[in-house]
Amino acid sequence: MSERDVMEYDVVTVGAGPAGLAFAIRLKQLKPEMSVCVIEKASTIGAHILSGAVIEPQPLDELLPGWRDAPPPVCVPAGQDEFWILSKTGGFKLPIVPPQMNNHGNFIVSLGAMCAWLAPQAEALGVEIYPGFAASEVLYNDHGDVAGVRIGDMGVAKDGSHKPAYTQGIDIMAKLTVLGEGARGHLTKQLVDKYKLDQHSDPQSYSIGIKELWQVKPGVCEPGKIVHTMGWPADPKTYGGSFLYHLDKDRIALGYVSGLDYKDPNYQPYEAFQQWKNHPSVKALLEGGTILSAGARAIVTGGYQSLPKLEMPGALLIGDAAGLLNVPKIKGTHQAMRSGMMAAEHVAQFGTSEGWDAQLRGSAVMRELKKVRNFKPGFKKGRVFGLLNSGWETVTMGLSPWTMAVTPDYSSLEKLDVAEKPKRDYVERTLAPRDRLAGVYYAATEHDEDQPIHLHVSDTDICITTCATEYGNPCTRFCPAGVYEIVKDEAGPRLQINAANCVHCKTCDIKDPYQIITWVTPEGGAGPNYQNL
Repeated sequence: MSERDVMEYDVVTVGAGPAGLAFAIRLKQLKPEMSVCVIEKASTIGAHILSGAVIEPQPLDELLPGWRDAPPPVCVPAGQDEFWILSKTGGFKLPIVPPQMNNHGNFIVSLGAMCAWLAPQAEALGVEIYPGFAASEVLYNDHGDVAGVRIGDMGVAKDGSHKPAYTQGIDIMAKLTVLGEGARGHLTKQLVDKYKLDQHSDPQSYSIGIKELWQVKPGVCEPGKIVHTMGWPADPKTYGGSFLYHLDKDRIALGYVSGLDYKDPNYQPYEAFQQWKNHPSVKALLEGGTILSAGARAIVTGGYQSLPKLEMPGALLIGDAAGLLNVPKIKGTHQAMRSGMMAAEHVAQFGTSEGWDAQLRGSAVMRELKKVRNFKPGFKKGRVFGLLNSGWETVTMGLSPWTMAVTPDYSSLEKLDVAEKPKRDYVERTLAPRDRLAGVYYAATEHDEDQPIHLHVSDTDICITTCATEYGNPCTRFCPAGVYEIVKDEAGPRLQINAANCVHCKTCDIKDPYQIITWVTPEGGAGPNYQNL
């Protein structure tokens, strides 16, 4: 094997999301002489970014004071807020929108388009940005400190042989490595385990958000209108809710969030979303329109009590790699950007990761998380208790003398023989897409099928024996892209992994009850190609 090419920088940032780009921009503003590199596994910046998204603009105002004169391509000032509790055929609007969901002064954006807009501004400051560079493993020095990352090889066949276009990945060495991979980043997961960063925190928790962008009939859209719902089609014990954001140019962004702490092994997050779209209030907006793009992504929801230690020798965590989303606000972008900017200021002053954890924990970022620490755990006891608890936590501003525990999402799944079978009360679906494979099409997902499968199942025998009996193979239901399939042929049942469908949401890595599925990065540039999501 030939010796790998090496690139050396002062800082390498893994992930060109809002946290990573805010970090790189701020560091270059403070220390223009430092060499800063940002690597991104997507083919283009923003292609793997999926979020609601309504953003609080304060961090952006500080980072790029003149941004409002030349805003991102999708940027609509927030207008009217509504919050509904839905029944199967109707529902009622809350007379007062929960204060955490008051979006006065905020902006509806496409976070992917915003990151694509941020990237050239980082490059103008001298940041080197490399899309299509998938960090496959962490590099360490002789002392066991993080020393950079290795970019995955390109042109490797499924059997491990080298194809004609084989290109060996390079090693990117850096004095400091910044992890901004987002929710359930595969390198972050390894580092949390290696350095036991979570030994003093609760397990992390997640939801899955499934989103679509629609072109609707003229006159339907009310630019700036923001609607959130709870209730149908989720049963009372399942955490779930929707968002519906009216954009410009007769476009509506809509999605459904399902907590991955759900108990029913037969629950299907994708089906819940498609059912919600067929609610009369939503269907009326979409009928006669056209779906433009679709996708899915894990959302980190553990919050304050699940925050791991944010530093290790040679590296630090920012954004959703750390887990900074504010659940009742359904917002993490302002927290991600704030953490990236603060981390840059820390690095500019001290040049090391040491002390970063204490700095963030003593900041407004952590105070915001502490106030809302009990919102999401309260819903583990059902919707009614969750709503009552949310009211209490709002009135007391998070000053309850207790902190509810967070448990791992995979442990909440009940076995078939004891699980309740809630009445789904579903309706006939008529809106596109009709199935998950059609959804994959609208995600514009592309993988070279002749590459090593990036979804590693450590024991496939469990899938066709124990899991089939105990849970009925929930991976075939919780995956929004139809990646997992139990195929029955002459030799009997077997697990088939349709890895080319994968939209990189990480749900399988999170929810699998046996924790035998590990998501690793495929070849650089592979995966979804989200447009304005």
